[in-house]
Amino acid sequence: MDFNTGIHLARSRERDTPIEALAQQVGHRVGVPGILHDLNRRATQADVPGSAADWGFTWNRQDNDSGLWWPQGISTSADAHDTETVDGHSMLVTSWYCKALGHRRQGSRVTFVDLDTLRYRHVLIAQASTNLWGRPRLKPLHIHAGGVVWAGDYLHLAGTRRGIFTCRVQDIVKLPPSHHSFDYRYVLPVRFAYDAHAAADVEKLRYSFLSLNRTSSPPELIAGEYGRDEMSTRIARYPLDPDSLLLHYGDDGRSRPFILDGGVGHMQGVAVVNDRYYVTASRGGNRNGHVYVGQPGDLTAHREVLPPGPEDITYWPSRDQLWSLSEYPGRRFVFAMDRTRFD
Repeated sequence: MDFNTGIHLARSRERDTPIEALAQQVGHRVGVPGILHDLNRRATQADVPGSAADWGFTWNRQDNDSGLWWPQGISTSADAHDTETVDGHSMLVTSWYCKALGHRRQGSRVTFVDLDTLRYRHVLIAQASTNLWGRPRLKPLHIHAGGVVWAGDYLHLAGTRRGIFTCRVQDIVKLPPSHHSFDYRYVLPVRFAYDAHAAADVEKLRYSFLSLNRTSSPPELIAGEYGRDEMSTRIARYPLDPDSLLLHYGDDGRSRPFILDGGVGHMQGVAVVNDRYYVTASRGGNRNGHVYVGQPGDLTAHREVLPPGPEDITYWPSRDQLWSLSEYPGRRFVFAMDRTRFD
């Protein structure tokens, strides 16, 4: 396997000092268990448009109809741990980005959902820093967040041309009422980033979406590009350290992927299961989406089987299910699909 593609990621320094100041001076760390004990919204089981979904739900009315926040990425507790549960719960996490409406630029957020109860809570993604007096400051992370991967103790968020932003779930902080950020009670600070780089003669990869491939050895982080018309639609496979589930890096500290061409236009997500690719593609807000299956360059289309606006995709091994979600206001669904229906 050739890793000399001219593309790599370089890990930034950890922001441990401002994160520690935030936890000690403003709030306190609660991690995922704290979120599970304070879920404040409820989703509703729903019939999902298209023929592929076996089960699904929609958000509450406020989140389903919002023109401010748009859902993008999806990962589950099956990605996070071999047990496929977190603190005894079957869970999923989704990522959202905020469209700039007036002065309300709130960046990005993630949502933790307890699948047993369909209760959930939003958590704002933030960048922590300290001022001259060592006091912590927070500002939103402004990325598209087109993909999210929950791998072990970490959440990886797709940052398009900037690379990948990584948070540690134990760092979730509960803020006191006097410090709520954009009315969010919980924030998750960015611990470090994988900054995107490319050789002078290579176009920098756009990290449009992410997924975790646990069926390979070692496990891999899958990244890919949304593209239309003449834009590239490359797929990257980054090997992970089997213990930490962080990106493997070479002697120079850089992480290099195996790059595959042959994606499809309007590609929104890729899951890899036993070296077989499952690709979601959107066709706009008024037409059902597609699933493509096979190998890059030789993908078979299952047309109009997804709801309009399908986004990222992930795999749940013990259930042999593919999970995805859709983005358009008023028609937002999270849904599970039997993987074998596409074989």
